Amino acid sequence: MTTQKKVLRRSHSNRMLAGVCGGLAEFFGIRAFWFRLAMIVAFIPGSVPGLLIYLILWMVIPNE
Repeated sequence: MTTQKKVLRRSHSNRMLAGVCGGLAEFFGIRAFWFRLAMIVAFIPGSVPGLLIYLILWMVIPNE
């Protein structure tokens, strides 16, 4: 039995800005909508927490 190891990468096919939410969705096996919704909720309190989280993930997660 061969197990395929999942690798966290930014998505090229499922992207709106940088592919962060699409990559997270592919890694965890859920729809990108839920990660995008979480990012929108994180942007609500002054947008700094959401923007900071997104920028850090953009820098840390490698491109596909």
